[in-house]
Amino acid sequence: MFSGSRCPIARGVEIVPYPWPKWLPMPLVATTLGVAAVVIGVRQLGLLQSSELSLYDFYVRSQPARDPDSRILTVLVTEQDIQAQKTWPLPDATVADLLTRLNAASPRAIGLDIFRDLPQPPGHDELQNMIRINPRIIPVCKSTGETAEQPEVPPPPSIPLAQVPDRVGFADIPLDNDGVIRRNLFVISNPKAQRCTTPFSFALMLALRYLDQEPTQTIKLDDKGLTLNDVHFPLLTSDAGGYVGVDDRGMQTLLKYRSRTAVGPTVSLTDVLTGRVSEDLIRDRVVLIGVSAPSIKDIFLTPYSGSDAVTQQMPGVVVHGQMVSQFLSAALDGESPIWYWPLPVVLGWILLWAGVGSVLGWWLRQPLWLGGAVVGGLIILFGGGFGIFVMGSGWIPVVPPAIALVLSSVGMVGYVSYQAQQEQKSFQEKVQEQEKALALLRSLMAEDTAALNAALREPTEITGKPRSLLSGRYKIQKVLGSGGFGRTYLAQDTQRPGNPLCVVKHLRPGRTDERFMQVARRLFNTEAEILEKLGRHDQIPLLLAYVEENQEFYLVQEFIDGASLSEELKRKHTEAEAIQLLREILEVLSFVHSHYVIHRDIKPDNIIRRASDRKLVLIDFGAVKQMQPQEVAKTQGSTVVIGTMGYAPPEQLSGQPTLSSDIYAVGMIVLQALTGIKPRDLPRDPRTGEVDWQQCVTVSEGLAAVLNKMVKFNFSDRYPSAKEALQDVRRLAPPASPVS
Repeated sequence: MFSGSRCPIARGVEIVPYPWPKWLPMPLVATTLGVAAVVIGVRQLGLLQSSELSLYDFYVRSQPARDPDSRILTVLVTEQDIQAQKTWPLPDATVADLLTRLNAASPRAIGLDIFRDLPQPPGHDELQNMIRINPRIIPVCKSTGETAEQPEVPPPPSIPLAQVPDRVGFADIPLDNDGVIRRNLFVISNPKAQRCTTPFSFALMLALRYLDQEPTQTIKLDDKGLTLNDVHFPLLTSDAGGYVGVDDRGMQTLLKYRSRTAVGPTVSLTDVLTGRVSEDLIRDRVVLIGVSAPSIKDIFLTPYSGSDAVTQQMPGVVVHGQMVSQFLSAALDGESPIWYWPLPVVLGWILLWAGVGSVLGWWLRQPLWLGGAVVGGLIILFGGGFGIFVMGSGWIPVVPPAIALVLSSVGMVGYVSYQAQQEQKSFQEKVQEQEKALALLRSLMAEDTAALNAALREPTEITGKPRSLLSGRYKIQKVLGSGGFGRTYLAQDTQRPGNPLCVVKHLRPGRTDERFMQVARRLFNTEAEILEKLGRHDQIPLLLAYVEENQEFYLVQEFIDGASLSEELKRKHTEAEAIQLLREILEVLSFVHSHYVIHRDIKPDNIIRRASDRKLVLIDFGAVKQMQPQEVAKTQGSTVVIGTMGYAPPEQLSGQPTLSSDIYAVGMIVLQALTGIKPRDLPRDPRTGEVDWQQCVTVSEGLAAVLNKMVKFNFSDRYPSAKEALQDVRRLAPPASPVS
């Protein structure tokens, strides 16, 4: 009989609408924002950078191998070459011989990644003259001269200072804090440089030389970055990808490695000097010359180094080759650089995953389901990050959102568990307070003094009805029912759109003396608070308001449009129907019992089959009815103190109900459904008092065992609560071996 729209209760007269949207619980928002703020703070302190960079390195190592870049030839000076030359640095004559042989095969550019700022006789003049007159040859210098430990290394002296920007490339390579090369620095501005004044990197100079001989090339360099044909290299920012506060001076991009070893074909110094290298391998290529001998220590850590940082290091000339290949692949193959999100998007990304974790924790409160969902989220996150890097050349943060996902889900579960414990505790306190009020009320009603008798009001003579507009809001329409406790009215809520229907229960205390009214008021308020919390369940009417006027009490509840279970019990039920009915009732009652609340008056009239969804709704909790004297109720065939005869067990009839008392009532309802006999008319064993119902109907052994346990005469022999009964009911199989 109770329904309407669900909204929070306001004590007194009316409901104050809750301003926060119901679809977005405040704890979920608070957990999301709190976890996101913590993770973002930790990230911005740089505490997650090493983990993010390690994951980035894993992506680089795990990406599929790419074909060698045939546009690049690397000439390595190996340890064997140095031993053959019997000296280091290489004599200028040897370098000149090498350059002469390479130049004769018409390469597009020759990059000399060996410093030649000082004479290494013999052959110094010959080498310097060759470098001066041959524009194909790009030597290197070192621009990083900010400290005494990192002095500037000038270019070969034969190149005039004015020509350095067009003929020389700087060899400086930015290292991350862990010594790994992940960035490609291609333009710098170093006002402290005296001789190494070129703004362009060694790799960029070689790439531009190569592209000079390509038709219709578009090359643009401005303050927004470098553009090679249709591919733009935006300026690296200090918070790119997983970086936090990285040195972003100059123009940089993330280095897109081609392979873990050589970029393209590789030969040794001895191979070239002895004529073992075909001219076809040199012609129209970029040729890089550098050292790979471990004794020279021109080797670096790269993402390919992994945990084996000793043996898996890359010669500097090969690193430069990776950079040259990146520029050529962009200009000629349309290969995009590694992209990343700006900081606001990264922060929003972390917030999003914190929200995902909070939602999972809010909805999937079972540890197994939640754990599986979180693991699934992590797989999507890490797998998606890897897929985007390999297939889309994008670096999205993964570690911070992964931490946010786990922390928010765990935090939400912790919050929900804490709230459940607090609510459970609050319910227990309310129930205890209710029991105390009931005990005191019974003692007061048992008193028989002249003063109290004079104050007694005749409870059965309920005359009239409340004012037509209760509390200036609820307009009484008609009487739905009456009993020893008062009357139930159908009313309209005049202050809500559409004037929806609601139910007003008018409760008249059995006495009006001050002591009795204090206890009755205490019981009424406690019962209302319990009903308000229970009303959060979809199959329990929501309490809309509770009001006291003129020493009389009113409960306003939602109106449930439907028929009582009494209508369904007019016919016998099959066993399958009875089991389904039993499950439906116990599922609702299990929620009630989980809060240690006793219904006290479960009977067919107090169970409504809601018309909209055919679900059973449990109504009319019985504790507050005890404001009426026991004597009056007995004259009407039921007692508001102890429930309804036939459905109430012995301990409840004596004023000592337990959770198992409700179990008894549910069992009797199901017996009535199976037998078609009202509970008070069912036969009983005169010796034990047990209900001897099995002579009236045949059911399976499983159902018989459950029902027998539910309707035991002694409450200690019954199921302690609806939860345990429901577990056994769910195990019931279709009837196979009936017993009578």
